Amino acid sequence: MVVGTLEVLLVGAKGLEDTDFFGNMDPYAILICRTQEQRSSIASGKGSNPEWNETFMFTLSDHASELTIKLMDSDTFSCDDFVGETKIPLEPLFIERIRRPTVYNVVKDQEYRGEIKVGLTFTPTCEEYNDESYGVRKESE
Repeated sequence: MVVGTLEVLLVGAKGLEDTDFFGNMDPYAILICRTQEQRSSIASGKGSNPEWNETFMFTLSDHASELTIKLMDSDTFSCDDFVGETKIPLEPLFIERIRRPTVYNVVKDQEYRGEIKVGLTFTPTCEEYNDESYGVRKESE
């Protein structure tokens, strides 16, 4: 079991498919890790290339296997539009600990809808966390 803190740096997105017919999109992101959900600010009028540079923290205390980021377009007079999503596997991060901002594809209905840039940091917080279960041996004292 992995116990620790996941820090997510939501940098921005590029080339998103515009869901608004008039004017620019007002995109925001919903970040989901197991049962925890957080929402970014709305990048008002930023259209297909929003920038957030926001940090989010998740507490991992169970078998979290992926981070899902859903991109939405905020609409004033109707329901918000789903732009697309990306799913980032977390298993490699438990070994690497830090993944510098990386570009991931945004997908909707199995089609490419742009890209999102995200940085990740995992910090274990429990002595019971054992690197050996991920193929890394700790040096004995």
